[in-house]
Amino acid sequence: MSDERTYLELSEEGGGSHKFYEVIVSGKQVSIRYGRIGDAGQAQSKSYATPAEAQKEAQKAIQGKIKKGYAAAVQGVRKKRAVTERPVATSRAAKAGTTRAPVLWRYDSGDRAFGVFVDDELCWVGDDDGQISALGHDGKVVRRMKVPEGVMSLVRDGQWLYCGCQDGKVYDLSGAQPFEAYEISEDVNILWLDIHDGSLAVSSNDGHVTVLDHDCDKLWAKKSYGSGGWMVRCDGAGIYHGHADGVTAYDWTGKKLWAKKTEGSVLFGWQEDTEVYAGTTSDHVEVFSKAGVPGRRYKCDDSVFSCAAAPGGKYVFAGDNASSVYCFDRAGARLWKLDTTCGSALSMQYHADKLYIVTGDGAFACIDVSEAAIAQAREGKVPDLKLVKAERSVQVATVGQALPQAAAGAAGVLVECVEEGGKVRVRPLSPGFNAEFNVQFPRDIRTPGTRYLVDGLELSGSAGFYRVRGQIRLAPSAAGEAAGPVVAKKVAKAAPAKKTAKKVRA
Repeated sequence: MSDERTYLELSEEGGGSHKFYEVIVSGKQVSIRYGRIGDAGQAQSKSYATPAEAQKEAQKAIQGKIKKGYAAAVQGVRKKRAVTERPVATSRAAKAGTTRAPVLWRYDSGDRAFGVFVDDELCWVGDDDGQISALGHDGKVVRRMKVPEGVMSLVRDGQWLYCGCQDGKVYDLSGAQPFEAYEISEDVNILWLDIHDGSLAVSSNDGHVTVLDHDCDKLWAKKSYGSGGWMVRCDGAGIYHGHADGVTAYDWTGKKLWAKKTEGSVLFGWQEDTEVYAGTTSDHVEVFSKAGVPGRRYKCDDSVFSCAAAPGGKYVFAGDNASSVYCFDRAGARLWKLDTTCGSALSMQYHADKLYIVTGDGAFACIDVSEAAIAQAREGKVPDLKLVKAERSVQVATVGQALPQAAAGAAGVLVECVEEGGKVRVRPLSPGFNAEFNVQFPRDIRTPGTRYLVDGLELSGSAGFYRVRGQIRLAPSAAGEAAGPVVAKKVAKAAPAKKTAKKVRA
């Protein structure tokens, strides 16, 4: 019996969706491959009891895509489309005579990079090819991961690290391998995202804001007050969306709190406890209080691709589209302007007297911005640059790797995947946990009826759900209500659930 192949594409003008979906039926097996047109994409296969059941499930998947706008196509006719560009001129070299930045080390990620996140332990970068690397502060590569599509942003929520990708999905990078944590929509072109206490806010290239709860249920989605959306930041009070016309703030129910115009389109955003910072095409970083009161403006010499701040806004940093980075004091005085020597900073973060940038040239660079280093740079003295290469010995962890099987009697917390109201949930089974609370769990490994053993569960204090800590393993086949000693902190009393917006249909 020959294989039956169905190939579909969804391609929209103006930077919208550009994706394919392929279904191959071979006897009792159905293989599905999907992703961005021109890429290899992601593949998965499943076997059914009979060829007839396989055909039925394949047609169900195909018809679901057709309803979303997919149509039959010939593979290879449409070509790969570049990732959405920021609406400004392309990056150019710094103006002649600009002081060189004191770059300590530089790592070539391999492709243009948007995602960066730095903490006390590691420095993370994600690029357009979906390659993710974690470096120590000495510049040595210690971890590598690969996700199916280009990385647009890296964000931290507590001790959990996430990346938003061009396939409309958000992956959890906190464990040994990346897992699918949220799925917005494969038709959503993510520009930026942020997460607070498990709730996700996403801005897309069509000017929409989409908000999901910890279990990926949509709370609300709406067209904001301008096109684009390279800025979205959130905290306990609300969501701050930067777009072509300015910055708009919403509360978690979707109610508009305030809207303020900016002189140019917003290309990047940052937040501190009481303020949000918007980098714009008008060569400024504009500041607003989180109550919507306009504040200081920091003047650069070109369009601002990225910005950041030291804690409390003591220093404000900016990167323009002429390969330069700036530092201002809180009052607005420009302290310095430096040549990155490796392209324009598309994203940046300040951490412990260092400025970490990722560029359109694919560079991930650590710049010493201490007063002593800047003084030396002004005199033409910069440190010897350390060029970092990927360690071949560091194995690349990918999405879809098989889960390890826990040994009999292994310590951990037992959880179970169940189907409820047409949705797949995960609940704790081990004693000491509220069995009515959901567990935030990878979406790509949920199988109803399957039990898993996790190192621990942590209760979200305000939202009434658990998060997985540590490794996820398949539970031993004979696992009962508990598997070994419970290692997570037991919960004596259920925390009150967070009051959220009314959920709407996707």
